[in-house]
Amino acid sequence: MKYIIEVKNLIKKYGSVTALNNVSFNIEEGKFFSLLGPSGCGKTTILRIIGGFIEQDSGTVLIDGTDMKDVPPNKRNTSMVFQNLALFPHMSVRENIVYGLKKRKVPEYRIKELLKNILSVVNLEGFETRRISQLSGGQQQRVALARSLIIKPKILLLDEPLAALDKKLRISMRTELKEIQRKTGTTFLYVTHDQSEALTMSDIVAVMNEGKIIQIGKPDKIYNRPKNIFVADFIGAGNFIPINKIETEKKFFKISTDSGGKIILLKDSMEIDDSDTFRTVFNTACTDTYNTFNGSAESLDSEKKIYNIFFIRPEKIKIFTDFIGNTVRPETEINKFNGKIISKTFEGPDIRIKIYSEGLGNITAEIKNDEIYRDFNENSEISFYWNISDGIILQTFLNR
Repeated sequence: MKYIIEVKNLIKKYGSVTALNNVSFNIEEGKFFSLLGPSGCGKTTILRIIGGFIEQDSGTVLIDGTDMKDVPPNKRNTSMVFQNLALFPHMSVRENIVYGLKKRKVPEYRIKELLKNILSVVNLEGFETRRISQLSGGQQQRVALARSLIIKPKILLLDEPLAALDKKLRISMRTELKEIQRKTGTTFLYVTHDQSEALTMSDIVAVMNEGKIIQIGKPDKIYNRPKNIFVADFIGAGNFIPINKIETEKKFFKISTDSGGKIILLKDSMEIDDSDTFRTVFNTACTDTYNTFNGSAESLDSEKKIYNIFFIRPEKIKIFTDFIGNTVRPETEINKFNGKIISKTFEGPDIRIKIYSEGLGNITAEIKNDEIYRDFNENSEISFYWNISDGIILQTFLNR
């Protein structure tokens, strides 16, 4: 396994504001790696430090094994695509794309070869003589990518390049970006606050908040097994159900909610984190809602108490009723609840319904836009369930 980027203990402050707080991560060569988080969490700061546009206060950046300290941007073998694209409007597509090669005094015959290849990769053949103003937003985006890729960088840095596009074009460009990355084999480091972008394009996602990386992993792991409440809430919708008590059996957790509901969870579903901190916290938490954490983990304060939450995604909740012809029923009565529909929201291919259940409180479910559900309305009485392998227990900490 070769790491093309190694970031070690980065710290960056702007006055009294800490933009990056001891950030470390590695990126394998040829991967599509995304930094995902809310505005102001430090994503772009990392990108600009790696590119050499700003300097960290402390910490190390290695590119292809070489320390980048005091190495200027033009010597780092990186290239950057900015949010505003920064194309030259007075130049043609060809002139924009080969600009970096001209600066490097690459021979004309070689420029022609490289241009032909990159135009094919980004699907812009036949557009060489057009002005930037004559292109659509998606075509301009591909010109910016071609200009950055034609110089064959080790890493392509992308700072929210799709943010200015309309929704339909953004979705289309996600597929194109991933395909371009696959064709070129270039390592992509992508910055975004859009969860869908990160999940659909990335090989690896690093979720950030307040200058720290909270969780790194494959998109499906981040989505299905979030490390904490912040990640669970930031990556898509979810239900957070307060827990009163957790009892353990050989293969299951028996969970009692604050509202009196009973949930069964397969223990294998909790294998989300191999760290000693998580195992200590969880084992301590499995007797009562409020337990003092007495572990030695530096990041946790022994003066705080653990509060447990059962978390489940809306699409994991399955609906069945007695008054619909094609009845869908669970194999067992485990994790079955009754409720009343509070609201129903049409979202095209999906319908989002909010349900009140005495044992759980308010629950959101996501169902397909299917005719068997079209009679659902506010105040409809329904029953719902989820599998014992769905959902996860998360912890939060409260001061004494």
